[in-house]
Amino acid sequence: MSSVFDCRDADQLLAGMRHARQAIGRGELLVLPTDTVYGIGADAFSPDAVRKLLEAKGRGRDQPPPVLVGSTAALNALVETVPEPVQRLVDEFWPGGLTIVLPAQASLAWDLGDTHGTVAVRMPDLRIVLELLEETGPLAVSSANLTGQAAAIDVNSARGMLGDSVAVYLDNGPSATGIASTIIDATSLVRPGGDEARVRVLREGAVRRAELERVLGDLLEESA
Repeated sequence: MSSVFDCRDADQLLAGMRHARQAIGRGELLVLPTDTVYGIGADAFSPDAVRKLLEAKGRGRDQPPPVLVGSTAALNALVETVPEPVQRLVDEFWPGGLTIVLPAQASLAWDLGDTHGTVAVRMPDLRIVLELLEETGPLAVSSANLTGQAAAIDVNSARGMLGDSVAVYLDNGPSATGIASTIIDATSLVRPGGDEARVRVLREGAVRRAELERVLGDLLEESA
């Protein structure tokens, strides 16, 4: 049976954070608020927990979840390298609504799905989530919805779709914006292919293309 905690109440927040940490430690799932939309999270280093996350959403391994981190230092631990243009983006937009895809550290013992050696990383801009990430370490987090449905912007929507597949729900009220993060692919800055290295926008969301262009200039791939 799922437990729901209202994080706007100090007592429930303390209990909710404790239960969330315990759920992650047991390899279970939780739903948590972020600065964009609600997410469904699991221990990024537990293949079984990540499998549960994908099953709860009705996804296959071909749609691996992004990873939320609590600090920029954690980014450096998860990826092969952080190119200087990506560091500029991190300085400008983290914590916030920008997810960055880079080659993953080859030595990491994890299985997020069919990532082709990459990882999508974001540092959210919400205090309670950053505090949770400090305790749990990186979490695999995808939007809290069934595949094909709209991302949940409140706990009731998430519960209606995910039910008891999730052990703990953290309720922080409606999402401030309800706009999903922007996702960019910066892998070519690390491992250039036949084409000139460019940052590609995979999904435009909370961070607009014009803002990315202001930081990256000609390194941002032209829109299709």
